[in-house]
Amino acid sequence: MKKITAMILAALMLVSAFALASCGNGKPEATGTQTTLDDTSAETPSTTGADTEKPEDKPSEIRVITLMGPTGMGMSKLISDSKENKTGQNYTFTVASAPDQVSAQVIKGDFDIAAVPVNLAAVLYNKTEGAIKAAGVNTLGVLYMLESGDTVKSVADLKGKKIYATGQGANPEYTLRYILSKNGIDPDKDVTIEFLAEHAELATQMTAGTVTLGMLPEPNVTAVLLNNKNAHIALDLNKEWKAVSGTDMVMGCIIVSAKFAEEHPQALKSFLEEYKASVDFVTSNVEEAAALIEAAGIVPKAAIAKAALPNCNIVLVTGDGMKTAMSSMLNVLFEANPKSVGGKLPDDGFWYTAE
Repeated sequence: MKKITAMILAALMLVSAFALASCGNGKPEATGTQTTLDDTSAETPSTTGADTEKPEDKPSEIRVITLMGPTGMGMSKLISDSKENKTGQNYTFTVASAPDQVSAQVIKGDFDIAAVPVNLAAVLYNKTEGAIKAAGVNTLGVLYMLESGDTVKSVADLKGKKIYATGQGANPEYTLRYILSKNGIDPDKDVTIEFLAEHAELATQMTAGTVTLGMLPEPNVTAVLLNNKNAHIALDLNKEWKAVSGTDMVMGCIIVSAKFAEEHPQALKSFLEEYKASVDFVTSNVEEAAALIEAAGIVPKAAIAKAALPNCNIVLVTGDGMKTAMSSMLNVLFEANPKSVGGKLPDDGFWYTAE
């Protein structure tokens, strides 16, 4: 069991670059490697109506970047279909292990569509002076409070306790502080928050039982639950967020090059349709999706993906629903630390809401 635990936790080190801990200041650290999956067929049949676009407007290739971890899970079926020439458009997919890899390509303009952490989208919008747009929410909350014990039944029960967490100066810290404050708990006086550098480090300590109360994102939550039978989810922080904010917690989103959106609106529409079909497949066919997620390099092991998927809150929300959900999240992050969203909240040019 110790060998299995070590293998799972080592694998999870590769997905620890998920946005929750690395994008608070817009300068996440690079970790791991980058995998590119290409579909170079130029004669793929159209299945989504993309062929109604004027020939001169239809792109010969659509460059899509996604991250390892929950941000990329919903893309797995689309990646698989593209490799098998079953998509209506020609895609080139890049699966990146760290947000800074995505940032570099976005800033250089070497992308058309990308799946990124929600606050990184705002950072990039500000940094590129409006060269990107938000086109959809793709990941809701993936944060959970785990406990080895039975003392935490509500947020109020956290008062006076020591909470271990990751993501200092980033989404997790701001989210935790917001939830505590809205429940009448001063995060600086009424609790002690001990931050560790890596998700996998905290997962290891919780698995070993040296930490009994900790906040983690998926798929690290699953790693702990699979290997420590005394641990359980004490609080679903996504539900706690909604209870105090009135909106869903939003962690990941789809961004698009503003130039691409302007020049290829039909291609973008078709992508969103195909991506929605992929999300629906992934959330409805967990076992098959887990295998595709591993094959795409989004999560190292299908077993981890299968166990984690139900708690990853993978969606596709576009239009006004996207704008409402993302605006709420960005407002909280901005109030906590303006640098977390690039120094200022995005203006109306940030939103791509064409249906």
